[in-house]
Amino acid sequence: QVSLAESGGGLVQAGESLRLSCAASGTIFSIAAMGWYRQTPGKQRELVAMFTSGGAINYVDSVKGRFTISRENARNTVYLQMNSLKPEDTAVYYCTASGVKSRSFSFASDYWGQGTQVTVSS
Repeated sequence: QVSLAESGGGLVQAGESLRLSCAASGTIFSIAAMGWYRQTPGKQRELVAMFTSGGAINYVDSVKGRFTISRENARNTVYLQMNSLKPEDTAVYYCTASGVKSRSFSFASDYWGQGTQVTVSS
């Protein structure tokens, strides 16, 4: 079994920064893709930033130039540096890992973290 542990959320003022972390733990052979989504009440979960299985990095347009995703493969950890935060960035941020294999020959599974709240006041 694999679990994702997120940290780093909180309450900040507009223009400030936060850094989210997500560490995957358990029996892990490989992770195909890893990144961040966010969700606000009444809305669908939205992709924020992602390392894709093909090695690319995708960002939602609204965070380009402000957010940076990075990773430490050896630690199965992904980070989201969020600068110049805006009130519209307020959401619960979820870490996701997809195509996770516990062995080279095992089936792949997808996992989600429990979410961390980011609140940006104006």
